[in-house]
Amino acid sequence: MSASLPLVLVAGAGRLPELVATSLEQAGRRFRVLAIRGFAERSMRARAEASVDLLDIAGILKVLKLWGPAEIVPAGGVSRPSPAAIFNAAAALRNREALRAIASGGDDRLLRGALALLEENGHRVLGVHTVAPDLLSPEGQLGRHAPDPASLASIATGRALLGALSPFDVGQATVVCAQRAITVEGPEGTDRMLARARALGRRPLGFGHAQPGTVLVKLAKEGQDLRVDLPAVGPRTVVKAAAAGCAGLAIQAGLTLIIDRPATVAAADRLGLFVVGLKVDP
Repeated sequence: MSASLPLVLVAGAGRLPELVATSLEQAGRRFRVLAIRGFAERSMRARAEASVDLLDIAGILKVLKLWGPAEIVPAGGVSRPSPAAIFNAAAALRNREALRAIASGGDDRLLRGALALLEENGHRVLGVHTVAPDLLSPEGQLGRHAPDPASLASIATGRALLGALSPFDVGQATVVCAQRAITVEGPEGTDRMLARARALGRRPLGFGHAQPGTVLVKLAKEGQDLRVDLPAVGPRTVVKAAAAGCAGLAIQAGLTLIIDRPATVAAADRLGLFVVGLKVDP
């Protein structure tokens, strides 16, 4: 990370922008906040020096031109862009690849095109993992609980499955029960995948107990643009995993954000779940 360029934190929804801001302050790194209108939380809106609409590429470029070349860090959630927002962003990009992305529903490609445009204008886009590594999962056991042999076997199955699916851009997570995949994450995200696992992993009408060794495994995909799509878990993930009958969570060390680590570990300890950071070789 270069110290010669100022840092701009682009704040979306949730606690992550605030956690990144705190990490930067503790590291002594100066930064400015650009808030995404309709998404940034009140605390970040209060700190923002400017606000822009989602995918308002022209507006973002105008602000950044006034501020000068910068390292840009997107942080926080945003909902899937509307067709109108995608069309306006593609018009700003002014290239056929972006227009083809609209026709094929390629929101991710369009977003990567927008990031490329920022870099073409003298800015450098960084991921949260680059500027706030203290927010990432460490390797090994977090909290009081450890995986049992059945869970370790399911973790191995989940790792193998996600590794095999990674080139197909399917998802970041899976729920494995007794070394058999119950669900694989798709565009709906981890929370809804866990809701499906809760329904599928139990007896009819939702009664009964989950099978031993039911585990949530979450890893970064091969070729994933970690600047805008870094795997993340938090206290809510733990609660939903517990409701789905999971014995614990296995996440990729060094590349998985833990939103509020103390609260996440405390929730796992309270609910009897393990959380482990997995070392995954490149």
